[in-house]
Amino acid sequence: MTLGVAALCFVLLLIWGATRLARATGLARPVLGSGRLRLVQTLALDPRRRVVLLDCDGRELLLLTGGPNDVSLGWLPAREPACEPGGAS
Repeated sequence: MTLGVAALCFVLLLIWGATRLARATGLARPVLGSGRLRLVQTLALDPRRRVVLLDCDGRELLLLTGGPNDVSLGWLPAREPACEPGGAS
């Protein structure tokens, strides 16, 4: 292992350790689902590629990741409100 790779691994290990320590002591708050961007769902297509559904300000974006280039498949149309069972039609 070269010195550069070893140094990189050491720095990444320090960052990981600092993150764990900050979460354990309550200094870092979890950010999942808070804010404007939220991960809704992922689907693995094969060992390298996945489709990712993101929610951004109430709109959903579909991404294809893991290939030579990540691709935005597009914004999904807004969902229709679901009908309540037994409700007036």
